[in-house]
Amino acid sequence: MPLSLFAFRCVCRVVPRIRPLSTSSTLLSGHNKWSKIKGQKAVTDAHKSALYGKAVKDVAVAARQGGSADPEVNSALAAVLKRAKSQGVPRDNLEKALKKAAGAKESGEQAVTYEAMAGTVGIVIECSSNNANRTATRIREQLNRHGARLAPVMFLFQRKGSVCISLEQADDLDVKLERVVDTALSAGAEDFENDEPSEGMVEVEFKCDPSALSQVTAAVTASGVVDELLSSEVVYAPIDRVQPQDANLTARISDLVDSLEELEDTLRVWTTLDS
Repeated sequence: MPLSLFAFRCVCRVVPRIRPLSTSSTLLSGHNKWSKIKGQKAVTDAHKSALYGKAVKDVAVAARQGGSADPEVNSALAAVLKRAKSQGVPRDNLEKALKKAAGAKESGEQAVTYEAMAGTVGIVIECSSNNANRTATRIREQLNRHGARLAPVMFLFQRKGSVCISLEQADDLDVKLERVVDTALSAGAEDFENDEPSEGMVEVEFKCDPSALSQVTAAVTASGVVDELLSSEVVYAPIDRVQPQDANLTARISDLVDSLEELEDTLRVWTTLDS
């Protein structure tokens, strides 16, 4: 029986309309995914670069202050190398850093220290350079860029020995802490601070006169309770810390410190900023 015109129209209305397939969303999705991967890789690479750079500088500081580029006779250097290896710093990077530290005198490397002021905050910049003019120019460029200037500020700091160790957080933590503190004080430590436990470990820092640094380091590492020697070096400790009222100044100084630390010749940056 033939379909009526009305029935034909109904059939026509329910026939689905076929639309052409579009792949634009899939392509964009792939593009976005690759962008995210590239972004994550850039962050990872930047982190590795900063980590490797810091390890090289830590080796230089430990070798210079410990008087030797041989970790067998320089416990501070041995600690730096151990920590760097645990953080995944390549062996080649560490060997190059050791070779450079060992030949620092022959290559004309010399210690250079700069003093600066940013607002009310004093800054000390320790460098190692074979071209003092080049280093000074780069330091000034960063200071000027962040609204700081070269100025005498050494009277705001005092030179101190700093020994940092870690203890395992366990039931006998208090006993271990008391033992290592007594040992350090007997060896010449003047004061100590311990952080809150983190990831099952407690970090303790001992301050002493620079002349007693090696003695305190040897004493605490031989105490039998220390899990790891984290660092042993001479630092510029602020006599009084400053907390600027201007939040912008604090952020500007933080950016300045980051910029200074990125310079190849910079080893350490110290400030009076209250952390």
